[in-house]
Amino acid sequence: MNPGGTVPLAVVERSGAVESVHHGVVVVLGIDGEVIAQAGDPTMLVYPRSSNKPFQAVGMVEAGLELDVAQLAVACSSHWGTPRHVSVVQSVLDRYGIDVAALANTPDLPLDRPAAEQILRSGGGPSSLTMTCSGKHAAMLATCLVNGWPTDASYLDPDHPLQRHLTEVVTRLAEEPMAGVGVDGCGAPALRFGLLGLARAVRAVATGAPGSAEGAVAHAMTTHPDLVGGAGCEATMFMPCVPGLVVKDGAEGVLVAGLSDGRTVVLKIADGSVRARAVVLAAGLAAAGIDVDAFAEVWHVPVMGHGRPVGSVRAAGAAAEWLGMSGAVDEH
Repeated sequence: MNPGGTVPLAVVERSGAVESVHHGVVVVLGIDGEVIAQAGDPTMLVYPRSSNKPFQAVGMVEAGLELDVAQLAVACSSHWGTPRHVSVVQSVLDRYGIDVAALANTPDLPLDRPAAEQILRSGGGPSSLTMTCSGKHAAMLATCLVNGWPTDASYLDPDHPLQRHLTEVVTRLAEEPMAGVGVDGCGAPALRFGLLGLARAVRAVATGAPGSAEGAVAHAMTTHPDLVGGAGCEATMFMPCVPGLVVKDGAEGVLVAGLSDGRTVVLKIADGSVRARAVVLAAGLAAAGIDVDAFAEVWHVPVMGHGRPVGSVRAAGAAAEWLGMSGAVDEH
């Protein structure tokens, strides 16, 4: 990522003064797939991280993976490890006769604090099953079984048949070659490509026709937004607000959203912070013609002081203009 291609997108305001500024890039596509709004360099190369999961799920469905709607949603998820999340992931393993020990993702506690505390109180600890990416890994192992590919830990190797296939699918959806492959937090390959390519891939999923792999993934995510993330996650909060809206978060400040009519928003917050993503996504949706005032409580992020709101994270620059706000970042 080239920080020189970023612009101010949000400010943190505390007690009437700007305390911090978040820079980043936003790309908005219209119904026809053309860029209708942008802030920053839309060709910037990024690791979309978990925002790639819906595209990988498309690849797995195309490779013969068969899951019910809830199971497919959790395959796309960065779940929070609640008992419901873990139960659905376990059902994927059970469906294909896979032992939980085969999961090679990095063990971790649930993102959901009550769930994590319950595990610790009962004497448990981090596990691959409760880790946020376990749904994707369970689906990856199931896809390997369907195709007769190795199911040992080599399924995380970029040269494994599964990963080669998934890279080909993401490349096709993004309509651009991958700029590189890193290692994701869960151990799986982390593909790197441009934000504009990311927007094209999101659009392809959100506009997927019924009966297609893309359509199946979009249907699963919008039907079960609670399984795609967790309480407080943008994907879980935003999807119920707009019919047909597919939303997926990624680590280090990435967030993507696509509507069934083709309108799409992708963003990257340069410093990797997640606190600015909701208001910037709302700004992008507003630029695409969505009435975001109807669900302002979803994207309003308060700044707390001694247990009470004393400010907020608000849009700045072009993002503020799209929301009809003042865009200045140095007013105080």
